[in-house]
Amino acid sequence: MKEVLETNSRKRRDRLYIIADILGIARNGSLKTQIMYRANLSFAQLNEYLSFLIETKLIASIKKNQKVTYRATSKGIKFLQNYAKIRDLLKTESERKADNNSPAYTMDGNCYKITE
Repeated sequence: MKEVLETNSRKRRDRLYIIADILGIARNGSLKTQIMYRANLSFAQLNEYLSFLIETKLIASIKKNQKVTYRATSKGIKFLQNYAKIRDLLKTESERKADNNSPAYTMDGNCYKITE
């Protein structure tokens, strides 16, 4: 039991998870500090990820009124959709049962809807 608790509490986020987290936060546009705090990243980590995401055109930086906003591109949204599919494929049977007890959400434009 102790091993299970240690692995769950010490589980690290992988690079793809962090990228998906950043893209999800920036889906409708966010400031750098908002992304940093909501994704729980240091300033240096955030700059590294944002540089990579801009270079790969998964996120765009938009300067407006002296503020830079970061917004997921259509390619970034596609990444999020594919990432969700992969995570769903990798779920264990117990995780699937837990999901069946919670409401299901589907994307409708830029917002989520509960499916019945």
